[in-house]
Amino acid sequence: MTVPPRVLTIAGSDSGGGAGIQADLKTMLALGAHGMSVLTAVTAQNSLGVQGAWEIPVEAVRAQYRSVVDDIGVQAVKTGMLASPALVTEVAELLADSAAPVVVDPVSVSKHGDKLLADEALDAVRNELLPVATVATPNLDEVAQLTGLVVTDEAGMRLAAARLLSYGPRWVLVKGGHLPGEAVDLLTDGAEEHWLRAPRHDNRHTHGTGCTLASAVAVGLAQGRPVPDAVRRAKDYVTAAIAAGFALGAGIGPVDHGWGIRGLN
Repeated sequence: MTVPPRVLTIAGSDSGGGAGIQADLKTMLALGAHGMSVLTAVTAQNSLGVQGAWEIPVEAVRAQYRSVVDDIGVQAVKTGMLASPALVTEVAELLADSAAPVVVDPVSVSKHGDKLLADEALDAVRNELLPVATVATPNLDEVAQLTGLVVTDEAGMRLAAARLLSYGPRWVLVKGGHLPGEAVDLLTDGAEEHWLRAPRHDNRHTHGTGCTLASAVAVGLAQGRPVPDAVRRAKDYVTAAIAAGFALGAGIGPVDHGWGIRGLN
């Protein structure tokens, strides 16, 4: 019996099922991986926004991580909502001893603008978490928070990527989805550049895009793919998931993580 690639997500829960741990595990299953989780926070969340959030104690986060890693092992790790300086520091210390590639999604705000990362945690993200990242995947709002740079065009994306690389990740994927025009992302390690372009779909139901993309990258790395290949495949997957996003509740619905298997039932 073949064991699928093992991917661990360290993130918060989205009770509405569109983002967070739920989006991560759906993505991992859809792409052929065995997803595992370390829960860092519980949110009361739906299509309209985040109504409440509660951190998981640091010792519980550490215990979950050790339980999975020491017995089952992991071939890639993805981080999401970490919320506080203490959680960022703890997770960074745990990952510093891991040989598995790490995808850091520096989640700071939700799709609806709800804050998911304390301001005082930004230094810990820059100085402790980003240095252990194989790939960091910030959107333009997160770029502004981490670097102070407001990106308005592709030249700005290049400047932002250079600033982010100075914090220590091996690769940076600056996501330009908030810019007008086609959906363009920049992947770079400082030596090579890959501009990833996709048509923009006229669909407002895009909850969970960041979590989904980062998890898809982690699956590719767990499969042994080079970073550029893993990111290209992840971009293709999330672009199709956005196109298939559906209405749910009274607000912004989720991308369709199961678009590739929906018609098989």
